[in-house]
Amino acid sequence: MTDVMTVTLTKDTPAAHWGNADVTFDKNQSVIHLHGGDELRQIQQAARKLRNQGLTKLALEGELWDLHTQWALAQGFATAKSVPEISWTGDEETKQALTDRLASASFARHLINETPENLAPVKLAILAAHWLSEIGGDKVSYRIIEGAELLEEKWVGIHAVGRGSERPPAMLELDYNPLGEDAPVSVALVGKGITFDSGGYSIKASEGMLGMKCDMGGAATVTASLGLAMKQGLNKRVKLFLCCAENLISGHAYKLGDVITYKNGVSVEVVNTDAEGRLVLADGLQAACETGAPLVIDAATLTGAAVMAVGTNYNAIFSPKSEVLAMAQAKASEVGERVWPLPLDPWHRDMCPSPYADTANSRPMKGGGAGGASNAAGFLWRFVSPEVNWLHMDLASAFADSPNSLWAAGGTSHGMLTITALLQD
Repeated sequence: MTDVMTVTLTKDTPAAHWGNADVTFDKNQSVIHLHGGDELRQIQQAARKLRNQGLTKLALEGELWDLHTQWALAQGFATAKSVPEISWTGDEETKQALTDRLASASFARHLINETPENLAPVKLAILAAHWLSEIGGDKVSYRIIEGAELLEEKWVGIHAVGRGSERPPAMLELDYNPLGEDAPVSVALVGKGITFDSGGYSIKASEGMLGMKCDMGGAATVTASLGLAMKQGLNKRVKLFLCCAENLISGHAYKLGDVITYKNGVSVEVVNTDAEGRLVLADGLQAACETGAPLVIDAATLTGAAVMAVGTNYNAIFSPKSEVLAMAQAKASEVGERVWPLPLDPWHRDMCPSPYADTANSRPMKGGGAGGASNAAGFLWRFVSPEVNWLHMDLASAFADSPNSLWAAGGTSHGMLTITALLQD
């Protein structure tokens, strides 16, 4: 008797007594029946069914398994409570690639699924820095700027959003440099690290607040992406900036009507304290552009509008440059992830007007009004240097509020492989 279920793939139809089943069983063996179309999606859905049968350990066998099909199964088999136990198949290179992917994705999921009480902003920065340091050794250096130090360095957005909490906000500035001290920075990554989002004085309803431990999904995703690229032998200098804060209510919290003036001189009226992600990312994007990196990528669970636009199986992407969007789409396709571009035109920068400041952080209406995801991207664009190739990822698919046919409840890590592929390009 064994507690490991063997899983094979076939393009044959199941025996008649199984009807239209896409997964069949014979003792300790199961077969996933593929029927054309999106086979990776079918495998991930089948993996969810296997997990829902109470299975905890799988061994993959057969010629149809490759890197992508095995990874699709791993994504569906993962849960918030455990790391998948899967015996991979194929050559040693494939097995190592899958092991590295799973380690990085599991790190991201662990952070996203952690309770808000256990993941304060500074702790998020420390955990990310320590994990990357374990991978990169002396190629990694970092510093954490926290509390009042943020004001001293003019990172006013992170400080404003996080000052309502007793636990201080922080920015992680991490440098991965395998080339030597004076090497140019090739890519800068920015992640939204809101460890809990109550909405502030624009308070969320209880049901909308329940999953807001996931609001640091951008920080987790870019950290996992860099870690995976390092495991794969990344040989270019990359800087990482995590913008970490708790958005809470107190006598110290920022308020509607406040005006924040950023390091680049842009003044912002706060018309919605629940549009806090863009306020912290504004600091991160400026820091990223200061590195001189020709490519800047930010990732954030930024807007409900992106979810409404692309659903929960895609991440929305934005860039002023069509070639950057095309590159992101191509890389996502190569690794079996899904992205979709949404509009971003110069006039989107002016879609949140204010009579008191250069711009507001949103529009004073539910969800920021029509085109909310593009308007948020337009706001961020104000903080990106014009010569930079910039990609903004609104992570509509980073978290599942409840289990579905593709994902268990919790963090998904969807987007990690796309960013890793962009780093390796």
